[in-house]
Amino acid sequence: MKAIKYIGLVLFLIGLSIFTGTIFTGGFNLTSSELDSFIKNQNYKSEVIKEELSKAVVTSEELNIFDFSSRVRNAYKASNDHYDALIAKYDAEKNWDKKGEQYQYRISGKPHTLSYNLAKIAGKGYIKENAGLIWWLTFGLGIIGALLFILPNYILLGRPGIKNNGIYLESSTNRGAIAWLVLVYLVAFYLLLYFMPDYVVNWTYILDPISKALNGGAASQWFVYGFLYCVIMIVMAARMYIKYRHNKYQIIRTTSVLFFQIVFAFLIPEIMTSLNMPGYDFKNAFPLDYDFFFDWNLNSLKNSGAIGLFILVWGIVLTLIIVPVMVYFFGKRWYCSWVCGCGGLAETLGDPYRQHSDKSLNAWKLERWLIHSVLVFSLVMTIVTLYCYFSGTQSFLGIKSEWIKDTYSFLIGSWFAGVIGTGFYPIFGNRVWCRFGCPLAAYLGLVQRFKSRFRITTNGGQCISCGNCSTYCEQGIDVRAYAQKGENIVRSSCVGCGVCSAVCPRGVLKLENGPEKGRINPTDVLLGNDVDLMKLVNEK
Repeated sequence: MKAIKYIGLVLFLIGLSIFTGTIFTGGFNLTSSELDSFIKNQNYKSEVIKEELSKAVVTSEELNIFDFSSRVRNAYKASNDHYDALIAKYDAEKNWDKKGEQYQYRISGKPHTLSYNLAKIAGKGYIKENAGLIWWLTFGLGIIGALLFILPNYILLGRPGIKNNGIYLESSTNRGAIAWLVLVYLVAFYLLLYFMPDYVVNWTYILDPISKALNGGAASQWFVYGFLYCVIMIVMAARMYIKYRHNKYQIIRTTSVLFFQIVFAFLIPEIMTSLNMPGYDFKNAFPLDYDFFFDWNLNSLKNSGAIGLFILVWGIVLTLIIVPVMVYFFGKRWYCSWVCGCGGLAETLGDPYRQHSDKSLNAWKLERWLIHSVLVFSLVMTIVTLYCYFSGTQSFLGIKSEWIKDTYSFLIGSWFAGVIGTGFYPIFGNRVWCRFGCPLAAYLGLVQRFKSRFRITTNGGQCISCGNCSTYCEQGIDVRAYAQKGENIVRSSCVGCGVCSAVCPRGVLKLENGPEKGRINPTDVLLGNDVDLMKLVNEK
């Protein structure tokens, strides 16, 4: 069995190495006609950008992606610097007409967006010409290798049932060297994806055939991310099915998050795009879908006719009615553990690292302040955005709409949700984003804490204090402390993953959606009144 594992590991590393190495392959250049066509399609009015790009990338030399990107970014900067200087000059002269005229010549958007769009056209080489073969050498080898590595661990070793013995003895699961290498790779991946997508344009060539089959267009870096997301979840779900094979709840829950990620988050938006409709993830609720009320999205929905109106109404109803009603009956687990893509990745790819969640009191205090601060930030951003959208102004109470949107997108949407939220799995656990940053989780948690039928009930008389439940709690809850006292667990952070119950050898913990009677009165907790916990449990 070790031989199969080692073969799988070697195949996986070969696939991963080829996938990573494709970044450094191929050549990039443009012809004059290709550049002219691009500028016409983009409706650029600046002659400076055309001149600068002609000097930079119209060449017979095949540039590597780093040189190509550097030249495009320099051309972008030179063009905008030229018009910024004219704007400053006319501003000093108080020539307002001339000043206003210059803005139409500036290139909007980020320089890496221009570089990516040009690189997509300019790329040449083996990767682009042999996408199918490269897919098998990257994704294919990676999938086969990962499965060969995973299956022997759980099929032939051990009986059904989970113990925490051994988790901290392997470098990959005890914050050792392998865990840190995984962290570095994941962080680098997200930095490239969010801030330097032009560097990974070769990855998009690999998936161009699949993208064209689904939506009729070439793959973008977001298509690569969505496809990779689904592949990783499927492979790691196989691990979940085997590891938790004794627990029907975990089998069904894993199947649910796979279904919603593959069908709702990936396939349906791609098919909608192919039908000239706005690609929309119907399970993604505001404020997790933080740009739902951004002007570009509202304009897109307004211009999409009946389907756009339906999406707008659905998004509002989902957030204001469906979400709190479902939380009342089933707790936040219905979304965070059964539907959400972030939770789905955390429960599959992140499962080997769930034991790293910090259970300390300081971590809990930080969690409460941080996650609710992000929720407030998202609400303020949305209020400012909507006010400016309907009033036609650029700011509200001194807060500029564009500034707060860009700040939230950069700090929360990119760094917190992606770079830190996923990249830091191997060191800080698999629910860093869900626990400390997700504004929707904060919203769901408030409802669950104060108005929900969901709780985890405990039987303290049977607890043997093995600690499995606390070890495996990804949300940093000291479950054992509740179990020993026989207290119901009604924490707002609990996502109802049920793993604490799955790993309990005595059946002490049960996930229940019962009547509100038996829950601790939040008013008593806030006021510091005495609460007879055992009496409440016995009354249930």
